[in-house]
Amino acid sequence: MSHTDEARHLELFLDHRTHNVFSDRPVEDATLRRLYDVAKMGPTSANSSPMRVLFVKSKEAKEKLRPALSAGNLDKTMSAPVTAVVAYDLDFHTKVGKLFPHFAPMQGILAGLEGAAKEFFLVQNASLGAAYLILAARALGLDTGPMAGFDRPKTDEAFFAGTSWRSILLINLGYGIKEKLMPRNPRLDFDEAAKIV
Repeated sequence: MSHTDEARHLELFLDHRTHNVFSDRPVEDATLRRLYDVAKMGPTSANSSPMRVLFVKSKEAKEKLRPALSAGNLDKTMSAPVTAVVAYDLDFHTKVGKLFPHFAPMQGILAGLEGAAKEFFLVQNASLGAAYLILAARALGLDTGPMAGFDRPKTDEAFFAGTSWRSILLINLGYGIKEKLMPRNPRLDFDEAAKIV
């Protein structure tokens, strides 16, 4: 890999930031479709791909989301061009025959997950999907603002009532205003958070 290629790849982590203020430039539907098509290629357990995404874009949909937002996330979410509601699908196993066709018993194995084991599996793999979504958005020139500060039951009632989808994360999407970025917070050094054995 050339230094130019490496720099381009690393900027997804080193140069991009979490944005709280976005311009009013709209995000095209075609960009959101491309975003999903890129993010879905990231690996998950048994290629189960339980992440589901609802892109909340219209004023009407944003108003449905409003009651579920925490006070600190209200203004930035209502003004963001798009808010992705990242969810998992309780019935994810019904797609495993398509997603993992070379091992037919996998659908039954995953259908047998229950309780805490099922929730762990779904949250773990949908969270991976959310991370891929953030990186894919950055690669496509979008800025992101992921948030956990929202009422999941209210969100699920507003958007997923009668379905098998359950929300886990919100990600504001758009074109951030760099001048409005807060200073970057520090990260742990290698020796504080990693080991080589």
